[in-house]
Amino acid sequence: MFTGIIEQTGTLIGIQDRGGIQRITVEAPGIASRLREGDSLSVSGVCLTALDINPTYFHADLAQETLDRTSLSRLAPGVKVNLELPVAAGSPLGGHIVQGHVDGTGVLTLLKPVNDPTSSDFHKETTDWILEVQVPEYLRNWMISKGSVAIEGTSLTIAAVEGDVIRIAVLPLTYWRTNLHSLVPGAPLNIEADVLVKMAWQRQFEQQKPEFDLSESWLVANGY
Repeated sequence: MFTGIIEQTGTLIGIQDRGGIQRITVEAPGIASRLREGDSLSVSGVCLTALDINPTYFHADLAQETLDRTSLSRLAPGVKVNLELPVAAGSPLGGHIVQGHVDGTGVLTLLKPVNDPTSSDFHKETTDWILEVQVPEYLRNWMISKGSVAIEGTSLTIAAVEGDVIRIAVLPLTYWRTNLHSLVPGAPLNIEADVLVKMAWQRQFEQQKPEFDLSESWLVANGY
């Protein structure tokens, strides 16, 4: 389990086709030296298994489900990815519960500073940012105002939901510590809805199902 508090960014430096799976190579001094073969970590919100580790690099294999559901298969060498190690039991939950099970991808539609960049008192290192993401239809029921969402593995709070777009206020620390500052409109973004919202929605759906009525007419109609 993760919390969506990104520890550092790494650089994707290679993608290799290995006959049905893709193997990525990520340059990540700092985190790589703390990994052991088989450890889990979050790469831009996707829970992967670290392989062939050295102090500077690690590799990870992408299964077909990962290729189909996330943005990792569409990334090119040189892009930045967000990295987080699993939270240790008993540690503070700084963000929210993030499983690393990406629900789907959205599209970055807007990323701009809150303050006017032409103003004389504008400083990009200290300004807040507005992030807008177009969300696929099958995820929209789980996007709620003031609820949590993991974007590229980063724990964020939804400020508003307008149709198929969610708006998020991004703090300067988050903007510069994650890969958000390297993204441009049109970029695919990994989205994981808050698992607590998904559980509540599923529970509500189950409660709305009519109870099964074992009646004489049903027995007759089914040959009993």
